[in-house]
Amino acid sequence: MFGALARKLFGSANDRRVRGYQPRIAAINALEPEIKALSDEELRARTVTFREQLANGASLDDLLVPAFATVREAARRALGQRHFDVQLIGGMVLHERGIAEMRTGEGKTLVATAPVYLNALTGKGVHVVTVNDYLAKRDAEWMGRVYRFLGLTVGIIHHGLDDNERRAAYACDVTYATNNELGFDYLRDNMKYELNQMVQRPHFYAVVDEVDSILVDEARTPLIISGPLDDRSDFYNTIDTYIPKLSKEDYEVDEKQRSVALTEAGMEKTETLLRDAGLLKGESLYDIENVSVVHHVNQALRAHTLFQRDKDYIVRNDEVVIIDEFTGRMMPGRRYSEGLHQALEAKERVQVQPENQTLASITFQNYFRMYEKLAGMTGTANTEAAEFQDIYSLEVIEIPTNLPVRRVDDDDEVYRTATEKYNAIIDLITDCKSRGQPVLVGTTSIEKSELLADLLKKRGFKQKDFSDPDAFRPLYDGDQGTTDDQVFAVLNARHHEQESYIVSQAGVPGAVTIATNMAGRGTDIQLGGNADMRISHELGDMPEGEQRAAAEAGIREEIAKLKAKALEAGGLYVIGTERHESRRIDNQLRGRSGRQGDPGHSHFFLSLEDDLMRIFGSDRLDGMLQKLGLKEGEAIVHPWINRALEKAQQKVEARNYDIRKNLLKYDDVMNDQRKVVFEQRVELMQDEDVAETVAEMRHGVIDDLVVKHVPPNAYPEQWDTDGLAEALERVLGLDLPVREWAAEEGIADEEMRERVQRRADEAMALKAAKYGPDIMRYVEKSILLQTLDHLWREHLVTLDHLRQVIGLRGYAQRDPLNEYKSEAFQLFEAMLASLREAVTAQLMRVEVMAAPQTDDMPPMAPHHIDAATGEDEFALADAEISGEATLAPAPDAAAPARNPDDPSSWGRVGRNEPCPCGSGLKYKHCHGKFV
Repeated sequence: MFGALARKLFGSANDRRVRGYQPRIAAINALEPEIKALSDEELRARTVTFREQLANGASLDDLLVPAFATVREAARRALGQRHFDVQLIGGMVLHERGIAEMRTGEGKTLVATAPVYLNALTGKGVHVVTVNDYLAKRDAEWMGRVYRFLGLTVGIIHHGLDDNERRAAYACDVTYATNNELGFDYLRDNMKYELNQMVQRPHFYAVVDEVDSILVDEARTPLIISGPLDDRSDFYNTIDTYIPKLSKEDYEVDEKQRSVALTEAGMEKTETLLRDAGLLKGESLYDIENVSVVHHVNQALRAHTLFQRDKDYIVRNDEVVIIDEFTGRMMPGRRYSEGLHQALEAKERVQVQPENQTLASITFQNYFRMYEKLAGMTGTANTEAAEFQDIYSLEVIEIPTNLPVRRVDDDDEVYRTATEKYNAIIDLITDCKSRGQPVLVGTTSIEKSELLADLLKKRGFKQKDFSDPDAFRPLYDGDQGTTDDQVFAVLNARHHEQESYIVSQAGVPGAVTIATNMAGRGTDIQLGGNADMRISHELGDMPEGEQRAAAEAGIREEIAKLKAKALEAGGLYVIGTERHESRRIDNQLRGRSGRQGDPGHSHFFLSLEDDLMRIFGSDRLDGMLQKLGLKEGEAIVHPWINRALEKAQQKVEARNYDIRKNLLKYDDVMNDQRKVVFEQRVELMQDEDVAETVAEMRHGVIDDLVVKHVPPNAYPEQWDTDGLAEALERVLGLDLPVREWAAEEGIADEEMRERVQRRADEAMALKAAKYGPDIMRYVEKSILLQTLDHLWREHLVTLDHLRQVIGLRGYAQRDPLNEYKSEAFQLFEAMLASLREAVTAQLMRVEVMAAPQTDDMPPMAPHHIDAATGEDEFALADAEISGEATLAPAPDAAAPARNPDDPSSWGRVGRNEPCPCGSGLKYKHCHGKFV
């Protein structure tokens, strides 16, 4: 009671916030006469002046008043629309990182121009986010007239653009795009290998239209880029047939390390088998073209030698199910990564499931939180205010309407059965139709919209066929004063352009439009119809001139008559066929009526068979209503019913929010790691030379290996010198006299570490001297980036699997979220350790076949996917990490003859070719032996 009294005396917090903008509104209005007197060129020149002021230290807040005044005048000249004061208030809320809740028809599209222009003056780029491509194109063209009038550039991102077109659009001062395009471009950017291939700039300021739809409804599903792995089920089966043909002498198994590798004899036998089967490209198994084949061979070999049926896995219901090595329990749904599970399926002759590896993913919540400034606008956000504040730190401000709302909102009618409810709805539609009052009927699904359409047809109504060009003719004939007999339109999943036009004409007298929730977004329902839409559709091909001007005037005159008729009939009548789980969706439907002070009506019809009513105890209510003597066709109507339903909706909203918030907590763990990886990728691409980075990795790997086998403060006789020698051979490819060093008197673990590091550094220095600094820089960066991407993808899969089972920890009275955080951190550290070892192993073994580079020879380009051939951009990254990689640009056709004494003149040498040194041995047994 006291709260209500205080609000009556002092106003609500929202009212006080809105009143706080009045001084600046007065200042903007005071500038209007001065700015109106400027010529177009002088008005446009103010943009240059504002940018100079910013460069000299002024803040955006300092420029708000003159900039808003400038935009208002530019809109008046370019669009014929002048911002209302409340629209300027909405613009200020957007500038101050808030959400402006403005009723439908209050001109949110125009509201955004003022804050977008002000923030675009910084040159950092402003993104205006829409819910679909049609609205992005429409708004960019429509509002783009204002920005271009003031000298700003405008870009559009939509499906089908290539990278160059996207980069140009993002470079504009103002860029219109959908949330999906923005998110996917961000993910694709962080899969590129050069900075100049990236399309987006740093995320500065975004204004999100229909913010509740994008940041709440669509935020339930993350954006995921899967691939580029194709369904290679047959290839797994093919490779599997060759593994039994290998003998134990053809491979070496290390059970302790759980690894297996082909011997030289095994490589030759495998090469022969695959070459005879036509599966080998080029001369060698380890040519760059065959890295995918090597990957499959290695995984098939692991499946046959390291994994045992009924110990590591079982076969049940034609599926390979992993057995937990610690608990002995089956783990259905879990799969080995990197194609190993497919290799096991091929081994066991069960259905091989295709690989669908996640390359990158992000939620909308985490994407939009990257922006330095974020704002949004919608007609319905207040019911989700807590979520916007908690997740995005956005405050919802309700902006008053320009004119008082005259819409009448009736109490809900509740019927016992759905049949009674639909009969009442059709009776009301028939009544409105007879009076020439336009009707918009909102349904919760396409199925229910079609059900209502069938019921209308049984009552004698006819449904419009939108494949007929005449279907777009207005339903009401203004000259004759009659309406089309019993015609209605149904809107559901159709093209946005067609949908927007149909709903824009739903205000024609006598129009009956049935729409699902998705219909009509971004398009106002204007009484009498939308003149601009009709002109565009009916006069689209007519050239400019007197004839077109006369036709336009005729359409506007006709719409004026239609509007008068619709106003006389009571404005748009909105009928809700049931309540939604969210009050916000109901408010969106109701808000279609009563725009800009027009009269209107809204009425919701419910039954005890509706989902919401059924969930919240309609059985008891049904029994009570029968005892009270409620007859068939009668409804119960009372404000208490409305309040009870709203409380039920609030409970559902709170439950859904808790689910989204809990999922976000898990994704935040991955997001922290994602930011580290993506930032590291950018830094690596920025570095001209990553030799220092890979050297640090190499030294770190050596430190780990030495500490593992030669513990500090241990006696030499306690050292595992054999294990250290094997590990150094496996990782570094170096055969070092570790046992002899250990036998020296007085040697310590530190001395051992220094000797290994020195030998490894010398080997890399020789390689750099042999191939030249330019090639080695390219090789080091390529292997580092591609290996990082490869391991990050595997890490994403592991985290996804962990997330699916971590909830079971709750049965042990342990918090699943804390368990997930702890294990995800350990997995991330393990991934970084694997990265160091994998990069070191590949660089120590890499063989670079490069023709002599001349001055006019183009620089080596990074490996990429070919759109025509579909060659895999990530082929090298998909190779076995500890295996070999050959980066070989095509040799120059005019390369000089090979000098036996100068390996740099040999160019590319096949592993089975005679060695160019003249020894008579195959290259792989001579100078190519170190690979």
